[in-house]
Amino acid sequence: MAKVVIIGGGSLVFAGGLTRDILSYEATQDAQFVYVDIDPKRLELGVQYAQRIIDEGKYSGASVSGTLDRKEALEGADYIIISILVGGYEAIKSEIDIPMKYGIDQCIGDTLTPGGIMRCMRTLPELMVMAWDIEEICPEAVVLNYTNPMSMLSWGFQDAAPELQYVGLCHSVQGTVGEWTNRLGLKRPDVNFTCAGINHQAWLLSFEAKGEDQLPRIRELATDPKIWGGDTTRMEYVKHFGFPVTESSGHVSEYNWWFRKNAQTIAQYCDAENAVWNGGHGFIKELYDRPDWEDRMKKRVADPKPLNLKRGMEYGSQIINAIESGETALIYGNVKNHGLIENLPTDAIVEVPIHVDRNGMQPMQVGALPPHLAAINRAQIGVQELAVRAVQEQDPERVFQAMAMDPLCAMSCTLDQIRAMTRELMEAHREFTPIFKDALPADREVLYPEKQQEKEKHIDPGQADAL
Repeated sequence: MAKVVIIGGGSLVFAGGLTRDILSYEATQDAQFVYVDIDPKRLELGVQYAQRIIDEGKYSGASVSGTLDRKEALEGADYIIISILVGGYEAIKSEIDIPMKYGIDQCIGDTLTPGGIMRCMRTLPELMVMAWDIEEICPEAVVLNYTNPMSMLSWGFQDAAPELQYVGLCHSVQGTVGEWTNRLGLKRPDVNFTCAGINHQAWLLSFEAKGEDQLPRIRELATDPKIWGGDTTRMEYVKHFGFPVTESSGHVSEYNWWFRKNAQTIAQYCDAENAVWNGGHGFIKELYDRPDWEDRMKKRVADPKPLNLKRGMEYGSQIINAIESGETALIYGNVKNHGLIENLPTDAIVEVPIHVDRNGMQPMQVGALPPHLAAINRAQIGVQELAVRAVQEQDPERVFQAMAMDPLCAMSCTLDQIRAMTRELMEAHREFTPIFKDALPADREVLYPEKQQEKEKHIDPGQADAL
């Protein structure tokens, strides 16, 4: 039987969903689950819900237990699933609200932008320690990470323990493929596609149904008002760059210079009334502000309505089944590039097709991306590298450098403003980022502020509007 350790087992939804999916395969219906969490109450409720899945599914050979001791759980582990949040709601709130004071309007902020960078600062140190623990205790285990910011964390994790079998997983590829399949009126078994790039910004390079190229139809549909209106920034990518991009418009609007410039462009492209898709301000706070989490978890444990045990779309269970059963699977995951995409940096984390069978995971070489798509990806990769180096070198100046190169920050602020914002963010995150030992990026005097004020006096209102 496979031993599956889920770190972050007290999650509201995720751990239970993965447990359900793993048990849905015949090869893993006798899996031994060990949930790990730092919150005893969440852990207890998570285990109770997993036990309910086992009971209702009549998986008599399966078991679940919980522990606060991660090292204890790792003993004999075959698979380790990581889905954690360091800092909780208060950390998320500050990394959305503080940048907004400087004119940086984020929607989700868990991948790039100030929110993603600060999430890396507080999460990557934890993942690096996990990597070293796994390397010591169960080096043959397969590690499946679902934690954001995916690319930054995967980069740092694989640098820390390069010999481990690791993949970073997301559902944006299969979600995007499903959306286009439905929009085109196709059936999923008829669709063949190739996708590659980086997490949350991978590209559908080909999309065929029964041998017929569907990209021309996708490019036509992208300008359909009904489709454009519900998925604006992603459709702008198709309209101008020719290829569909993964993830929702809320995410996409944050990764570049084009959509969140001011109130006018946010109203045009990031309509808060359709925030799930188009990126209303601070949408992530709504997702994580769950004061009723305990009641919700208790309801899931005790709800008299039978559970829906239908398998979901996450890749994690497919990977485990393929390795355990020998059946092959083709998934998309995040790994070190090492030549998989020729025109992206070799050390970067890329999202590519991965063949999985009893021998494990084998990432597939894609070749070169169209050069304009590679250029868009490289804008993110530079920020990711600086953020990872900030943690590895415990250097707060690198945090500022990552912020300075972030497209949304650079579009919205001067370097002086970005430095001030970075210092304020790191002050707010002191308790979550002990690796920096309370150090901040160096303070820099704002030179000649009176000249800037004088200049502003002589800009007429029409010119100011144009600027």
